[in-house]
Amino acid sequence: MPRFVLALDQGTTSSRAILFDRRGRLRHVAQREFAQHYPQPGWVEHEPGDLWQSIRLSAQQVLRQAAVTGRDIAAIGLTNQRETTLLWDRRTGEPLHRAIVWQDRRTAKVCARLKARGLEPLFRRRTGLLLDPYFAGTKLTWLLDRVPGARRRAAKGELAFGTVDTWLLWHLTGGKVHATDASNASRTLLCNLRTGDWDDELLKLLRIPRSVLPEVRDSSGVFGEVTSLPALRGVPITGVAGDQHAALFGQACFKPGMAKNTYGTGCFLLLHTGAKPVASKNNLLTTVAWRIGGQTEYALEGSVFIGGAVVQWLRDGLGLIKRSVDIEQLAGRVADNGGVYLVPAFTGLGAPHWDATARGTVVGLTRGSNAGHLARAALESIAYQSADLLAAMNADAGLRLREMRVDGGAVANDALMQFQADLLRLPIVRPRTTETTALGAAFLAGLAVGFWKDRAEISALWSAEKIFKPRTPLAAARRAQAQWLRAVERAKQWDLST
Repeated sequence: MPRFVLALDQGTTSSRAILFDRRGRLRHVAQREFAQHYPQPGWVEHEPGDLWQSIRLSAQQVLRQAAVTGRDIAAIGLTNQRETTLLWDRRTGEPLHRAIVWQDRRTAKVCARLKARGLEPLFRRRTGLLLDPYFAGTKLTWLLDRVPGARRRAAKGELAFGTVDTWLLWHLTGGKVHATDASNASRTLLCNLRTGDWDDELLKLLRIPRSVLPEVRDSSGVFGEVTSLPALRGVPITGVAGDQHAALFGQACFKPGMAKNTYGTGCFLLLHTGAKPVASKNNLLTTVAWRIGGQTEYALEGSVFIGGAVVQWLRDGLGLIKRSVDIEQLAGRVADNGGVYLVPAFTGLGAPHWDATARGTVVGLTRGSNAGHLARAALESIAYQSADLLAAMNADAGLRLREMRVDGGAVANDALMQFQADLLRLPIVRPRTTETTALGAAFLAGLAVGFWKDRAEISALWSAEKIFKPRTPLAAARRAQAQWLRAVERAKQWDLST
C-alpha cells in the first residue's frame, strides 16, 4: 500500500517537495530557491526553466531523503504561485519569454485603457476580478503583442499559455497534458465564474485566441501520469490548486464563514462563501475556492502584494539583518514602533486599495528612530495590511468571524501573531502543520484516489498548535490602525508614469 502523497509546491521564491502520510503529517521536505529578475522598475520575472528544474530537483531530493520510490506514492498534488504567466512552443516546450510574475506591474497602462473604455464592470461581473496588472490576462496580451511573431504563431495554434501549474503539468507529463484547474483559471481575467470556462467576449477584448488556452478541470481528479521523472514514472497527478486555494483546503475551511490568512511573500486572506459567488462592494475579489466532482465552491479574497517580502527587503536590500528570522530579535529591541510606519508598496497596493501607482513609503521618522523601529514597522505592516482586508471582508460578507486560521512562514513569529490578534480583535489560530498550502494540494490529490475518504476525515486531522487572543485595549488598536491608514494615503498615486 502506498504510504505517502507527494505535494509539489512551486512558490514565488522557491520550490518544495513534501511527503505527507495518512495522518496528514509532514514526513520529509526538500526545497530549492531560484533567482528573481527585475529588468525594469515594477517588472518581475522568472526563468521558466528554473521553475521546472527547482521542482524536478526537489522531488528527486525528497525521494532520496525518505528512501522511497514511486511505488510508495499514492498520488501527486500540485500547487503554485498564481497569475504568473508563461507562453511556450507546443512542439518543443521552449518558452518564448521569461515568466511574468504575479507581482509585475508592466501592464498597468493596458488596464487603465480598458478602464477608460468602461469595461471594468463587465470584467468584474464575469470574473470576480478587478482590471489590475496582477492578473494573468493582460500579461498574456503583453506577451502576444511584444514577442516577435507570437500573435501570428498563436493564431496558428503553435503556442501554449499557462500559469505555473499548467507549465509544470506539461513538463511532468512529457507535454501530453495542457490543463489547469478551476481555481487557477479563475485568476486569469479570462474565465467566467459561473460557467467555469473561458469567456469568449473577454478573450476578444484582450485579443487572446482560445487555441492557446489550457483545458479547465476539477481541482481534485486525474490530470495525468508522470512520464518525465524516472523515479515517479506512472504516479498519477490528481490534485491541482493555486497556492491560496490549496491553503484554504489545507486549513479544512470547508464551511461558509471559515477563513484563513497566509503569510508568505504576500498575504492572502480567503473567506469561504459557499456554493454561490459573493460580489464584493469593497474592492475584494470573488474567486473559485475549488471545484470537486463538478461542484464549484467560492471564496472572497483579499491580496497583499508585499507581506513577508518586506523582511527579505530588510535583509537583502538594506542589510539590517543576516537571516529573515533575525527580524523578531531586532524588532524586540524597541518597546514600540516609535511612531514609524512602513508601507511596503514596492509593486503598488493590492486589496482593498488597488493602486498600481503607489510606492513604498516610510513616515514618522525622527532623529531618535533606529533599525529596531524600522524592523518593527516592517513586521507591523504585514498585520496592518491584513487588518485592512478583514475590515473589507466583514463589510462584504455581513458576518463576524469567530477565528482566523493562519499559515505561512511568518506565523512562526509569535510577536507578529499577537499583534495581529490585537488588531483584528479575533483569536488567531496557528495549526500544528503550518505547511498548509502543500498539505491542501496533498489532500486534494489524496481524495481523488481514496487515500483519504472524505472531507470529514480531513477535518479530523486538522488541529491547533497555539491560539493568540487579543490583549491590548480596543482603543489603542483603533488608534494604531488610523495612523497606518494615514501612512497608506501618503504612499498612493506616487509613480504617475506607471
